[in-house]
Amino acid sequence: MSDRTMTEAPAPAPSRHVDAGDEGYSKDLKSRHINMIAIGGAIGTGLFLGAGGRLASAGPSLAIAYAVCGVFAFFVVRALGELVLYRPSSGAFVSYAREFMGEKGAYTAGWLYFLNWSTTTVADITAAAVFAHYWSAFTDVPQWVLAFIALAIVLTANLISVKYFGEMEFWFAIVKVGALVIFMLVAIYLLVTSHPIDGHTPGLATITDNGGLFPSGVLPMLLVVQGVVFAYASVELCGVAAGETENPEKIMPKAINSIMWRVGVFYVGSVVLLALLLPYTAYSADQSPFVTVFDKLGIPGTAGIMNLVVLTAALSSLNSGLYSTGRILRSMALSGSAPKFTGVMNKGKVPYGGVLFTAAFGVAGVGLNYWMPGEAFEIVLNLASIGILGTWGMVMLCSLFFWHRSKNGLVSRPSYRLPWAPYTQIATLLFLVTVLVLMWCDGGVGRTTVMLLPAIAAALVGGWFLVRGRVAELAADRD
Repeated sequence: MSDRTMTEAPAPAPSRHVDAGDEGYSKDLKSRHINMIAIGGAIGTGLFLGAGGRLASAGPSLAIAYAVCGVFAFFVVRALGELVLYRPSSGAFVSYAREFMGEKGAYTAGWLYFLNWSTTTVADITAAAVFAHYWSAFTDVPQWVLAFIALAIVLTANLISVKYFGEMEFWFAIVKVGALVIFMLVAIYLLVTSHPIDGHTPGLATITDNGGLFPSGVLPMLLVVQGVVFAYASVELCGVAAGETENPEKIMPKAINSIMWRVGVFYVGSVVLLALLLPYTAYSADQSPFVTVFDKLGIPGTAGIMNLVVLTAALSSLNSGLYSTGRILRSMALSGSAPKFTGVMNKGKVPYGGVLFTAAFGVAGVGLNYWMPGEAFEIVLNLASIGILGTWGMVMLCSLFFWHRSKNGLVSRPSYRLPWAPYTQIATLLFLVTVLVLMWCDGGVGRTTVMLLPAIAAALVGGWFLVRGRVAELAADRD
């Protein structure tokens, strides 16, 4: 049966779509892995590093931006969760795009996701290098060297087996969550006791005496939204991981539902506490805001420990990116829309071709860190945002097509569903378009990134003409 068609039936039916990219994987990811992968996907470099610069720009209103973006991120992962329970797949939204939108949809979804993670890989190794420079032992080591070391360490671990990936991500998530819990407890203690920080007394006056919720107006809060979207870039990871776990129908709903309250507690709660502890002007883009707080507390060693935690967050995100793109590229390779070598697996059942292909772009990022160490993070962050917006958009389009087919009796929606469909999908798509407009309005790197959209579209069209022959040939073989 073709990947692009569904057999019509008078009553709802389960999927008859078969994705060759789902074969050959081990089912070694357990419930604890998926739950912590979901947490790790919702807590990444965008919070630990990016929040500092955004606080300095937008002030306490950053919490509102995190809350709004968090709602739409939840809609995206909830929509993906419904599709996962309909048909688990390591190809995730690429596989769903193939079923509901044809090979062109799968091709577009896959390469936009690759754009997301190939550039995020650069952002992560850049962040790791910036964090490492905090310690005097690494101050004199060039940023590009530290970026290369970070890439080499995570790549090696990722190539061994999915079990190693799951364990690494599990402990990375434990460290991140534990650190945030400790920070929040310390912050609450400082607020309750009015303990001074660097000569400043924390409390509500920290906000009201420094310009209020919108110290520079509403516009700066709107303009940082594209960076906030980047902070949620990994929420879809648990959907990819579902293809390598047993009983996803039991594990996934719990993991996905927990994302919403984690967003509220860890993202919004952390930003509110940061804004109450110090004036927004005390934070900067070149240091994690959590490190800033502990640094100014003057407790020996605490800032260094927190810096180690945020370094862990960067390595965790890098780990996730190499994992997910390897699976997505394999799904594409076996349908003809990605290079053949990206579909090759090793003895550990890891699609190492796709993992190495993504890592190669990380090496290019090492070069960017050599030539432009001060601007590397913001440049790739904006490019990654384009990929994220495209990926989220494709997930919601797949969800919309899935909902439409269910109304026509062609498929059965699982009991675990995206609420308020199809309005939720439409609202999310409008939000993503709004983010693009805000990127343009921001000027600078953001506007330049939006101006690259025609070039990205042209590259996708040109690439499709190069691969469409092989795609058609493989589709004919499947038929």
